[in-house]
Amino acid sequence: MKRERIEELIAQEVEQIIEGTALELVDVEYVREKNWYLRVFIDKEGGVGLDDCQAVSEKLSAVLDETDPITDNYLLEVSSPGLDRILKKDKDFIRYAGRDVDIHFFKPYQGTKDMVAVLAGKSADGMLTVRVDGNEETIDMKEISQIRLHIDF
Repeated sequence: MKRERIEELIAQEVEQIIEGTALELVDVEYVREKNWYLRVFIDKEGGVGLDDCQAVSEKLSAVLDETDPITDNYLLEVSSPGLDRILKKDKDFIRYAGRDVDIHFFKPYQGTKDMVAVLAGKSADGMLTVRVDGNEETIDMKEISQIRLHIDF
């Protein structure tokens, strides 16, 4: 089974597990590093705790043991997306409008591969609107490899 199909299948299972709770599914990753990892990122208003992650992990493990959709050996990790979470879903762009974001480009954009900007929004046609140094810019999402919340230290 292809990696993308596994991620879709796991996302559907997790959505069923968290239905009716305050939890939301942020992302699912099935990646090979040294080993295969199945990573599930969950969140809720006020942040998730260890108990939330453990409960989802136990329920998902039981489902995966029963259905066995993944033939490879893998490690399951359930966690929060972190303070510098990746923005992927339309609701992320709505929720975090007005916040600073780190934008990483596939190739240089206006001479840089990385930019910090204020998120203004994302249109239905895939255009990201940001403010940089007080000026509003519109960037095609096809040029962007990743957008994360910016953390100021």
